[in-house]
Amino acid sequence: MHILLTGGAGFIGSNFVHLLLKLRPTYRITNLDVLTYSGNLENLRGLEKDPRYTFVKGDITDEKTVMPLIESCDAIVHMAAESHVDRSILDSRPFVMTNVIGTQTLLDAARRAQSKNGGGAWMKNNRFVYVSTDEVYGSLPLENPELKFKETTPLETNSPYSASKAGGDLLARAYHHTFHMDVVTTRCSNNFGPFQFPEKVIPLFVTNLIEGKQVPLYGDGKNVRDWIHVDDHCEGVLTALEKGKAGEVYNFGGNNERSNLELTHEILRLMGKGHDSIKPVADRPGHDRRYAIDCTKALRELNWKPTRSAWPQALADTINWYKNNEAWWRSVKSGAYRDYYTKQYGGR
Repeated sequence: MHILLTGGAGFIGSNFVHLLLKLRPTYRITNLDVLTYSGNLENLRGLEKDPRYTFVKGDITDEKTVMPLIESCDAIVHMAAESHVDRSILDSRPFVMTNVIGTQTLLDAARRAQSKNGGGAWMKNNRFVYVSTDEVYGSLPLENPELKFKETTPLETNSPYSASKAGGDLLARAYHHTFHMDVVTTRCSNNFGPFQFPEKVIPLFVTNLIEGKQVPLYGDGKNVRDWIHVDDHCEGVLTALEKGKAGEVYNFGGNNERSNLELTHEILRLMGKGHDSIKPVADRPGHDRRYAIDCTKALRELNWKPTRSAWPQALADTINWYKNNEAWWRSVKSGAYRDYYTKQYGGR
């Protein structure tokens, strides 16, 4: 199988490339990435000479770029996205362009592309996996811990980021129902692991503490997230690609709910730091209170479950990765991230 992966130089995308080439040695993958601030080819160092891997720099909103790539592949895994909520609050336009217009461009190009074996639309013979997020579901109340997001939960977005991802979700659904395209959508909880851009909470906190800085904790810290290791998520996406049913949505979570305050205290404990390392900051506008994923459908239909996400070991392993790869994150922090990091957190 030859897969076109969008956004393969980012955090989840680069981990997907490594996992795919390890688990499926006969597969080929073409990585299409425009290399924005969070796309980093260092994440894929060592693959340049692998005949199974090809990198193409290009924008998913440019149909002239994506069309020949689609025509040469057997499936699309669409991960390219603007993904940071804080950035979407500051400026939502890049999120609409990438997450909505980019998805629409890919779907339209796939609809018009001809299958390699002649006749018929590409998408009637080939699969399109749209990788989404649990944030499209909105927020769950803290006082009802038994409630979890199911694939049938209505979409109720609360940030420009989640609204833009929901736009892509609905386009993917519409193209399946209108044009009978083979589209599968996945929605996952918060990812953690290697190569995560250090604006996200875990690598931000870990790298700050390594540098002797405080960690910025939003509001009262009671917001709850379900944490999934990126490799568990990537294996879920691969399973959805190979076994999922056209038109269906599959949730992937880590069964690993923690409040932001619990997460902070666990990172401090694992790194031998005290509570004086916490710097309370004003809460994010519209901050969702709780995310929690019900993965029953993925277990039942795909035989998938998380096996790498359990804490404290998975979190400790992630912390150690950032300790052992200081050159990587220092390079990132000194580059495109620096101005944003300073603006948001004053260089703390």
